[in-house]
Amino acid sequence: MAQGLFTTGFTLDEVLRIQTKAKQMVLEGKTIMQWGEGGTSSQKQFTMPVEKVLEECRYALQKLDPVTYGRRVTKTVASFSGNF
Repeated sequence: MAQGLFTTGFTLDEVLRIQTKAKQMVLEGKTIMQWGEGGTSSQKQFTMPVEKVLEECRYALQKLDPVTYGRRVTKTVASFSGNF
């Protein structure tokens, strides 16, 4: 569940940029990268898990611009045919 980490101190544009970067990392398979060469190593990752970043972005966008990003709507379909 989102904690609202990006709802205070972040602009709509900043949240959209964070979301874009997180999506880019997922699509490129770069959520965690490592390499080593001659005793030197490097690792790069988001400061929090990418799925959490995306969840926080979604929550912040809904709070910062409810008209555009609004609340998530869930559609429930009832089946009375007896087939479950």
